[in-house]
Amino acid sequence: MSQEMKWAAPSDADRNWRIFLWFRVLFSARFYYPVMAVLFLDLGLTAIQYTLLNVAWAAASLLSDIPAGVLADRIGRKPLLVAAGCFMVAEMAILCFAPHNGGLVLFLFCLANRILSGLAEGAASGADEAIVFDSLTESSREGEWHHVMEQLTRWQSMSFVFVMLVGGAVYAPGFVNGALALVGITAHLDQATTLRLPLVLTLISAVGVLLLALNFREPLRHQPHSLEDPEGHRASSALGAFAFTLQAGRWLLGSPVALFVVCAGFVLDCVVRLFLVFSTSYFRLIEIPEIAFGVLGAAMGAIGLLVSPWIRRMVTTRSIGASFAIMTGVVLVGLVGVAFHPPYWGLLFGYLLWGAMTMIGYAVSTYLNQLVDSHHRATVLSFKGVTINLAYAGISLLFALALRTVPGSNAQEQLGHAFGFLPFWLLLTCSILFFAFRKHLSQLNAPSVHPGQ
Repeated sequence: MSQEMKWAAPSDADRNWRIFLWFRVLFSARFYYPVMAVLFLDLGLTAIQYTLLNVAWAAASLLSDIPAGVLADRIGRKPLLVAAGCFMVAEMAILCFAPHNGGLVLFLFCLANRILSGLAEGAASGADEAIVFDSLTESSREGEWHHVMEQLTRWQSMSFVFVMLVGGAVYAPGFVNGALALVGITAHLDQATTLRLPLVLTLISAVGVLLLALNFREPLRHQPHSLEDPEGHRASSALGAFAFTLQAGRWLLGSPVALFVVCAGFVLDCVVRLFLVFSTSYFRLIEIPEIAFGVLGAAMGAIGLLVSPWIRRMVTTRSIGASFAIMTGVVLVGLVGVAFHPPYWGLLFGYLLWGAMTMIGYAVSTYLNQLVDSHHRATVLSFKGVTINLAYAGISLLFALALRTVPGSNAQEQLGHAFGFLPFWLLLTCSILFFAFRKHLSQLNAPSVHPGQ
């Protein structure tokens, strides 16, 4: 009887754990990702307008990330997650109704979509992880966090495969009309109609995200924040929020192990992320036929299913320094292989880097949540998000300069030469990182920092 009652009324930690998994999966279930660039162009945007939209998204995400983390630490995690759900519903509703070939009006609709998308990303960043980790901590179960991350990696990998395949398929009029014919429906949908289908599916995901956010339970604080900080600034005041941000920043700067995790995270993440942005161009470079791009992209998602158990063992049995050394080695091997881009079997190096991206995200999240205190968790996690985005922006600019200087008769050939820049950049940044933290190697290699022990 007691077991039935326990099943009927799970603890807040178990409840938030389950909701978090679905929240993350649906938040990232963007069915338009497989055709994102093509979709915006088919709506009627120019290539320059599309580029400006990506800049607007990055700016909105960067500017909202840390303020959202501060608010999550001061007023609670759930309000920020509900706000993220509202932003996501609004961004997708706007894009669903954006006028086809609407000129300036279309651009303004898409601009609003990108800004709201960046705000949604910023609002959710840090708060979703913090609400689950705090719930586990209340129950003295923080050691189970690596199980949460392992499950999340597995679920997101399966979701990625599904989203890539479905999103690409429903965008194609031939597939949609053929599928409808199989069930006895005669239709002649054109591209102007089917391009909305990935957007509608993502809008449905957004509604699910909002409903899930409303069902999170805010964990109690062992030492609840006062409405005023030690300097007397009210929690709602801009000055108080700024002081709180500085306090979290000082904590991070004074915690060399946590600071190393953040720095090592963005050093590895930015260079792998840059490659993944150009992954379809890399497929073409290694002579993979374009018809296989969607299936290959979906197969990348399955990599997470294979590596997640191994990653969990790595972060629970090795020190932080050893784990990041292993990840650096994996990334370096992948980048060197990509630089040579051997035809066909060069695909293996692309998959190696996709697996490395999964490893990096898992390790950084696990270690950082273990190291940071509850009252600053969302803010510090927001610092992580901001540094990753800034690092990616920086390496993108450097890569653009590399593309301008390398030889090549066309963009594809120039890209092949520019990939050779990435291994050297990784070695340079890792050398700087090693030099900066050389005095703290004993702490980084200490087994006592293992999460889950």
